[in-house]
Amino acid sequence: MKIYNLPDDVLLNRSELASPIVLHRYKASVSSLREKSVLKRNAVSLVIRGQKTIQFPEKAVETNDREIHFLSSGNSISSFDISRGQEFESILIFFDDNEFIDFSVGNSDLIDEARREYSPASSRYVSIAKDDFIRNYIASILLMVQGGKVVSLEMKRLKLWELLLYLLENYAEKFVSFLCRGKAVENELAIRKVVEANVTSNLTLEEMSFLCNVSLSTFKRQFTKIYKSSPADWFLEQKMKIASDLLRSQKERPGEIWFKLGFETHTGFTRSFKKRFGISPKDYRLTCQE
Repeated sequence: MKIYNLPDDVLLNRSELASPIVLHRYKASVSSLREKSVLKRNAVSLVIRGQKTIQFPEKAVETNDREIHFLSSGNSISSFDISRGQEFESILIFFDDNEFIDFSVGNSDLIDEARREYSPASSRYVSIAKDDFIRNYIASILLMVQGGKVVSLEMKRLKLWELLLYLLENYAEKFVSFLCRGKAVENELAIRKVVEANVTSNLTLEEMSFLCNVSLSTFKRQFTKIYKSSPADWFLEQKMKIASDLLRSQKERPGEIWFKLGFETHTGFTRSFKKRFGISPKDYRLTCQE
């Protein structure tokens, strides 16, 4: 029996695989039984018509056109019954964990509030009944993909986050149960939240790992996996970006920035800035005034 890797095996435009978010309009007009598939990414299935049975490791679920469905990456077995002449059609939005975590970090207050209120059990699959907003949302996605139009990553991300935020605000218990579906995702989310909230605080890596409730070695390993950089290089680069923005906006003088960014001395800040941009902070600010 063939094993389908999704979205890899259904995309005609192979360049789409490089994108962290993939939109795919899917149709099945022939019945199939026990079709093995491996979801390489998470997916939202916006079912337009028809019904499909999906067997996950822990349970079987019936997807239908009265609901939308969140599916976690992993193995599953699917069956279609087209015997009544109704083909199955849906729009699939594939996205990797990083997209979900980016969204979660940006909306951490709402997510933490939902967790405190509901304390939901984790789930690899959730379904949410269509309401007027969701039906109109699906219609907007259909307009975007009709005729095989190429959709930019920026637009795909905007539409994905639009749906996620709506569900978080209106169906928080189900949404958070899917978000909290695995320890690896939880660890990464915790690390992202701590790291990105403390870019300029000068916390040690040991202190950050303590806040994340993981060992120092796990923190370092996960940090490198998430940011594709060592902690020292990443934090320095972020501080340089902030310094550059402040100097360009003329809101801060070089002598005021180094302490705000957590440098121990003005000299150390100047040396790092010059190494990154080729000129001193003072000269950089002057060039921005010209």
